[in-house]
Amino acid sequence: MAAVPAATAVTEPIPIYKVAHRYVLYDVNHVTYLRREHNILGVQIGTLPQASQQNVFLGLPNELMPEEARLLVEKNVAYIVDDTAEHKRNFMGNGLNEDERRAYQAALRKQGQSAALDAGKRAQDRTKAALSKQQPRPAASGDWNDIPEDMLTAGPSRKKKAPKVESAADTVDKDELLFGAPANASEGSSNIVRTTSIASSTVVPEPFGVTPTTSLPPLKSRKPDHAELPEVPISYPLYKHLHGNGYFMLPGIRFGCQYTAYPGDPLRFHAHFLGNGVDWDEEFDLLKIVGGGRLGTGVKKGFLIGGEEQKPNEEGKDASVRAFTVEWAGM
Repeated sequence: MAAVPAATAVTEPIPIYKVAHRYVLYDVNHVTYLRREHNILGVQIGTLPQASQQNVFLGLPNELMPEEARLLVEKNVAYIVDDTAEHKRNFMGNGLNEDERRAYQAALRKQGQSAALDAGKRAQDRTKAALSKQQPRPAASGDWNDIPEDMLTAGPSRKKKAPKVESAADTVDKDELLFGAPANASEGSSNIVRTTSIASSTVVPEPFGVTPTTSLPPLKSRKPDHAELPEVPISYPLYKHLHGNGYFMLPGIRFGCQYTAYPGDPLRFHAHFLGNGVDWDEEFDLLKIVGGGRLGTGVKKGFLIGGEEQKPNEEGKDASVRAFTVEWAGM
């Protein structure tokens, strides 16, 4: 059994890249580290360029909710990086010099040349396999039951003609007659054509175009002096409260809520709560509680609603969060 490779060490704080007001992670080591150590899941949003509508096999980058990014920044686990500004600062201000650019282009050309040679080799293997299938097969032994119809009629005796077997050499000769020199060409010109075809087969193929998947030089971001705190909705206190109690959270859009709370990793547990965060003095329709309770009970979960409690004369202190679970007993 092959040994499992050791996990790459991750140093905190890690960068979270802000792209068009969305917070993403590009490094798979960062994604696994946050999931393992800090109960942060995120959502995979990477898809295939030619199948962008599929949403089954998604990959990197990993998008974080604003609440997740805010929590990591507050815990000094991560920091926010403006992706556009950082690229401009690194690649336009500290670009490659002429020698480095030539070396980089030569490396890309070599990579494309290797891909072209590999593709040519596979094409030759397919050609050889096709020619091997055209090898002459041994003639079948005569069967005394196989009597031609003309033997039953009166007339001179006729012999059964053996089936004509077309060999691979004949097929190749036909191809050469079709694409090669005319039949009345001299022997010398035929040799010239054959020599030219052999020489053309040894010509180095045109290298394939290679599109790099990473920037060069690699982007090296540094933690800013003043940490940027992502803007979060009013439901952030409830998210922070549940996360502090060991719950894993995912967006709850599939169940019509804000958060889907799991008691452990979603790969091992089903969700327990459908969470909605509200303001302490916010007014809402009672039917929302009824509908949420019925929906939660229908999918074998509890409907959780909560918010940050605001008490007078306690400014500057960490406010407590109160949450209530609603279940529909009639179902």
